[in-house]
Amino acid sequence: MCRAGKCGFRRRVADSWATPCDRNVPRAFSLIELLVVIAVIALLLALLIPVMRSARELGQRAVCLSNLKQLTLAWTAYATECDGKLVDGDAFGKSAHGQPGENGYLEVMGWAGTAFLPRNSRHRAVLLQHPDKGALWPWIKDVDIYRCPRGRKDHCLTYTIVISANASNNVEGTYVPYTGGREWERVGKRVGSTVLLLRKITDIISPGAGQRAVFIDTGQIDSQFYVHYLYPLWKYNLPPKHHRDGMTLSMADGHAEYWKWKGRETLNLPRIQVSCDGLPCEMLEGPGVPGWMGYEPKTENGSYDLQRLQRVTWGRLGYSAK
Repeated sequence: MCRAGKCGFRRRVADSWATPCDRNVPRAFSLIELLVVIAVIALLLALLIPVMRSARELGQRAVCLSNLKQLTLAWTAYATECDGKLVDGDAFGKSAHGQPGENGYLEVMGWAGTAFLPRNSRHRAVLLQHPDKGALWPWIKDVDIYRCPRGRKDHCLTYTIVISANASNNVEGTYVPYTGGREWERVGKRVGSTVLLLRKITDIISPGAGQRAVFIDTGQIDSQFYVHYLYPLWKYNLPPKHHRDGMTLSMADGHAEYWKWKGRETLNLPRIQVSCDGLPCEMLEGPGVPGWMGYEPKTENGSYDLQRLQRVTWGRLGYSAK
């Protein structure tokens, strides 16, 4: 046993006398020290969690932009193989909606195909075995490319084609009046050098392919993305906001972009929950949706966001901007 008188010396520690025998005696943290440690840990977490979330979003956004590029390259390859004709812009094709044709229903394969309808895509194995994976499948052959990592749960398809890229023929002011033949093959109206409703890739003249949108990441299943031409109104399709208050989209030249919405009004548009073949979706809230004309922005920034999307969809505005 060590005794103070035999150890030869003593040393002063915190106003008390201690011998070398005291060196191995554990010393407990005081309450203040514990509180300081807890406060430091809480501060570090407060600083790190937003950074980690931001890093995760940037990684998922990079995957989303890559998916959009690959889809657009497949979209271009299809046109090259089909004498310039654009793939049907309705994700599920004409027959999925029962459009009448000469022989019962007009069977036109959509770019994604009926395999991606919610009733067929809830289970990955069923989706992979479905025969109709769309007209772009030969160039892709990977179901993960059809979905953004930040998309809604159970939605295996989160990308859609803008309505001007051969997705519809009934947007007011965008097509030549129907004079006979088959109504679903209306010709796009030309304003100067700008073709509004695109049927062939050669219709993209002015503005160029780098300024005409093709795919948009809506974050949920949607057959097409509708935006007006003649009116300063949002239709029933909501501007996506799941990418840090912004959206991702691709242009006809193959590049993809991230847009951050400028106006809080755009982010706060009235939304309503609806069912997309049994899966939850969102659309713009209003009387008579989807027949409702839409919502007119009330702020300068809100108008800017809408007009920016209308311009890349149609190539120009169909009304005078304020």
